[in-house]
Amino acid sequence: MRMRTVTAATTLAVLFSSAALAATPAYADTSGLLPVKSLGDIVVDGAHQQVFLSDPSNGKIVVTDYSGNVLKQLTTNLSGVDGLELSADSGTLYAAVQDMDAIAVIDTATDTETTRYPVGDKPLSVALAGGKLWFGYGGAASGNLGSVDLTGDHTVTLGQDSSWYQAPLVDAAPGSDVLVAGAVGQSPVELASYDVSSGTPSKLASTRDAGSNLGDLQVTPDGKDVVVASGAPYYHQIFKTSDLSGDGKYTSVNYPNSVAIAPDGTVAGGSDASYNADIYIFHPGSSEAVRSYDLPNTGGGSGSDLVADAGLAWAPDASRLFAVTSNSQGAYSLREYDAPGKTATTLTVNAPATAARAKQLTVTGALSSATALPAGTQVTVVRTDLETPAGKALPAVTVAADGSYSFKDTPPAGGKVTYQVSYAGDADHGPSTAKDTVDVSRAKPTLTLNNNGKVYTYGKDVKFTAHLGTTYKNRTVEIWADPFGSDKPNKLVKSGKVDSHGNLSVVLDLKRDTKVTAKFTGDARWQPRSVSSSVGAKVSISMSVSRQYKTKSAWGQKYYVFHKTKNPLFTTKMPYYTGRAQRFDFQVYYQGTWYSDTSQYFGLASSGLSKVEFTGSHKDDVGWRFRVRSDYINGSSGDTVNSTTYGAWKYFTFTN
Repeated sequence: MRMRTVTAATTLAVLFSSAALAATPAYADTSGLLPVKSLGDIVVDGAHQQVFLSDPSNGKIVVTDYSGNVLKQLTTNLSGVDGLELSADSGTLYAAVQDMDAIAVIDTATDTETTRYPVGDKPLSVALAGGKLWFGYGGAASGNLGSVDLTGDHTVTLGQDSSWYQAPLVDAAPGSDVLVAGAVGQSPVELASYDVSSGTPSKLASTRDAGSNLGDLQVTPDGKDVVVASGAPYYHQIFKTSDLSGDGKYTSVNYPNSVAIAPDGTVAGGSDASYNADIYIFHPGSSEAVRSYDLPNTGGGSGSDLVADAGLAWAPDASRLFAVTSNSQGAYSLREYDAPGKTATTLTVNAPATAARAKQLTVTGALSSATALPAGTQVTVVRTDLETPAGKALPAVTVAADGSYSFKDTPPAGGKVTYQVSYAGDADHGPSTAKDTVDVSRAKPTLTLNNNGKVYTYGKDVKFTAHLGTTYKNRTVEIWADPFGSDKPNKLVKSGKVDSHGNLSVVLDLKRDTKVTAKFTGDARWQPRSVSSSVGAKVSISMSVSRQYKTKSAWGQKYYVFHKTKNPLFTTKMPYYTGRAQRFDFQVYYQGTWYSDTSQYFGLASSGLSKVEFTGSHKDDVGWRFRVRSDYINGSSGDTVNSTTYGAWKYFTFTN
């Protein structure tokens, strides 16, 4: 059904690249949604770094990159497109198009169809073997094998084995003369192998021991075996292609439905398993998986996503495995797994939670894997701290026979110190990385800020000075000002290095109570610190008097003199703030003492003005001495953004 091919250059890379594996960075596994409603087949074009997926339900072939990003969708007359096959040089893609009774030929460099071979009824799958393109075709009760001679005039030959009930799946190893076919829709599954070296299929063997509900099959790269994924039994079966006798099994889980074999023989087996691991990786000839993948649940149902039938494929260099999966809502994804043929490793790091700077500490950990690690395996260590934020490599550490390791280090910098330990992997084991963080102590620096608790007149220019004591390298201090009131944000007003005396100063124009903060961000040996000074700012208050007929100096004050028929008007001005009111104090003088008569709050207009009129009949006020003032009382005048401020008294009296 599928044929994974490698060019000569790629084969050499597979054989000789293992020496450089330790230096090769690992790629993250990826996943991307696919615009499909079904999956017929999947093949990987390593030459152009692209993946082809057939969608029989939508009648199209989707082309993606290795990350699952859709590059192109081929949709012209591809109704029922199913089996796919790549040429040996990866330059041509062959696609069985059932509803069109044809095989489409696609140029992989341009992803465009170049020609089409009319063949027998409903071709299901295609495979290259013995120099020809073979295909299984036929509807119910009329399955058969056919071939296309890829030389000369591309002659199509039909009716080469009519013993099949319906179109079989076909597959062959790259360059092989052995073709294997399997029945779809039969239980038990019939399996047959053929020698096609002569151009005509000669049956080698057949069997009905290949389980039931065939989902996929693939021939090993050496052509000696075929691995079968049928719904039952609950493992991936192995048969010899020569006589189809059993040749072992790959232990997976219930409902096997897909298989893919890398050029180096590594086997990936997929199962339609909602509550178990879904994909298993096997080394050639080993029945136990060296790695498994459990798909997530992206559909909201109770079980995980599922691997699609025939939904696995390897990159030609065996570096990646691709899996087409679906969720309970019918959404399909292409998942890419990096270095799946290598046994997964687990790395742990345990560093002390706290430590003293410049004092030796010990870090321990363990490297584990399902298969034994080579003697002398090493892990690399990188320490990251405030002095070396990009990281500093420490000496490599050799792992003990039981997987444990330890090393000592003396952190030169304080703060958060991270130890990242990495295992690069080898030809049989995947890479892994782990890290742990130590809170390394730093000294507490001296930092002061003047003026705390002082109260200033409105608009006063006040000098604030921050003083920083001894530090290591950082001599920068920030000064922030946070005026009271939600409409004024905390603001950085100055940042810079302190002078030779350790001082940094800024002058602020204070019009509100303000919290001033000096901040030192710390350095490798001294911890961060901040100190604050809260200072008050009074409001400015002025009061003007009007409607008097004269003023006079008396009893040591300036008095405003009103006729008894006039109502005095007192106009107060102070800085406006939303909801602000002035408190108007009124006092009368009697026998040597001023007595408070009343205090009342009056709101300010947006202009900051508040006018208060002293009304009533004043004939009884003649000869009495009065005084008034306006105040701002923090908390009682409607806000708390300024310090309590008392205005100056205004004195007045009445005459006839």
